[in-house]
Amino acid sequence: MSEKILILGGTNEAAKLASDLVDAGYDVTTSLAGRTKEPEPVKGAVRIGGFGGSEGLANYIRQHAIARMIDATHPFARQISLNAKRAAEMAQIPLERQERPPWQPHKDDRWVEVETLEAARDTIPPKAKVLLALGSQHIDLFRTREDVHFIVRMVDPPKQDLPLKHHSLVLGKPPSDAAAEVLLFKTHDITHIVCRNSGGSGAYAKIEAARKLGLPVIMVARP
Repeated sequence: MSEKILILGGTNEAAKLASDLVDAGYDVTTSLAGRTKEPEPVKGAVRIGGFGGSEGLANYIRQHAIARMIDATHPFARQISLNAKRAAEMAQIPLERQERPPWQPHKDDRWVEVETLEAARDTIPPKAKVLLALGSQHIDLFRTREDVHFIVRMVDPPKQDLPLKHHSLVLGKPPSDAAAEVLLFKTHDITHIVCRNSGGSGAYAKIEAARKLGLPVIMVARP
């Protein structure tokens, strides 16, 4: 029997890792949070939804005879990474953390680096038009900035009205082409970008586009 590996995924790197391990003959299950209705296909088995904290994850590991766990979640997914560490200790299996390196500022970038989302919110100047490149769970934090127009990009339509006084909604995944992002920024007269330093190539096009247009990027640092 091949070794059973549980990947905590949701990133491009996790999908690539699952593909490589399946091709190498391992029995791989990738766990996804379930925030996206139609996630990209992943090789091997896929589990969608939460575990119920660290104890629930430890129980899952025991019940499914998982031999090894790999945390390849988003760099800002702090809670699941903490749960994974505790669950691995409880179930007494090895845990590996694979985290992509953060973006580094280019000499032509106009980054304003902040430590928290609250600081990012407070850094936005009045009357700005801001691309809010964050997960849907973080939007409510910006509701107090009624003097700002937000352009919110989401993969799936929101289940309820966004809590922002002035906003435009853009549906779809971020393009990998900087030219497409430049067009979006010009179409919406965007003046600033707010994002987290997620790293990786999947969402880097917005950073390149901001550089081309000379736009400030309010960049939230890694936790």
